[in-house]
Formats: sequence, C-alpha cells, structure tokens
Amino acid sequence: MINKRSSFGKGHTVKVEIKLYASLGRYLPDLKGGSASQMMEVEEGMTIGILLESLKVPAEVVKLIFLNGTHARTDQVLHDGDRLGVFPPVAGG
Repeated sequence: MINKRSSFGKGHTVKVEIKLYASLGRYLPDLKGGSASQMMEVEEGMTIGILLESLKVPAEVVKLIFLNGTHARTDQVLHDGDRLGVFPPVAGG
C-alpha cells in the first residue's frame, strides 16, 4: 500500500532546525563557531531516521530524540519549522 500522505523524494523541501548534543555535534556539516545546531533543508516527507542516516549518525549512539520538545521516534516525519534534538547516552556519577 502506498502512503499518499508522504511525499518523500518528490523534490519539495522543508526547513528544520536540528541540534545534536554532546558528542553527536561532530556529525553536523558546516559547524560554525562550534555550534551543534543548524537549520537544514530536507526533502518533504523525510523521517527522523532517514535524516540521521544521511548525517551518518550511528543508530547505536542515539539515546533520546525530541521533536518540538516532545519525545519522538525515528519513524516520525519531519515538517516545515520542526525543531529536532538528538542526545547520546550519558554517563555520570
């Protein structure tokens, strides 16, 4: 069955803000001033998982994902204006 709501791969783009926290910041292209936050244009219908794959973020280093301040899954579709935050596992004592 074809998902008619997803237009991924049809050439349309949306703008999203992505923040990769702690050690994940190195996966963002074109870091300026050490910031691990970046506005990106992505294909409409792209999921969080596909975006992270395209940035070469290994799945095993992702612990928490927030989309617009709410816990998210990798299969959720990104929309124009979304804010994505991705955290690695943290250790402490």
